[in-house]
Amino acid sequence: MQSEAKRRLNDALFRTGRQDARAFRLVYRLTAAKLFGICLRICNDRRAAEDVLQDVYLSVWTRAAGFDPARGSAIAWLATIARNRSIDWRRTHRPAGASDEMIAALPDPSPSAPDAMLRDEHDRRLHFCLDTLEGRQRDAIRTAFFDGLTYAELAERAAVPLGTMKSWVRRGLMRLRECLNGADA
Repeated sequence: MQSEAKRRLNDALFRTGRQDARAFRLVYRLTAAKLFGICLRICNDRRAAEDVLQDVYLSVWTRAAGFDPARGSAIAWLATIARNRSIDWRRTHRPAGASDEMIAALPDPSPSAPDAMLRDEHDRRLHFCLDTLEGRQRDAIRTAFFDGLTYAELAERAAVPLGTMKSWVRRGLMRLRECLNGADA
């Protein structure tokens, strides 16, 4: 089963391919931190990484229609664009004496196949455990962590006192931890 976060990203990327600006903003919001980290690691210069990231998203805007979820995940596709753009930048801004082989030997930030499998298994377990929570707790935790809302924003959305929301999230996280630890045993 595909996780909700992956489905949202795939859907937003698909709609970006149809030049949907709102979907493009969602793709940016969901992926900018990770892609910036890739750019920064390879460029090793914050200002350059910011410039490269802008170029990455220009490429995403123009190439999103070519994304094929059957060939890989959306985040892997986006990370590949970020990596390639960053390496291109390094090639044009390489220090004296750096060869193409040295540039090509830069570490690939994408996870190895075994790491990706472990992450996918962990994601499945996490979503299974989330589904075992009481509805209010599950919704609050998902919204807080996947959409980045604060306790105050969650409480306002649910029309409950801030303390109640904090309790829902705290109890839900405790149950989630118990479920995940039980799955490890």
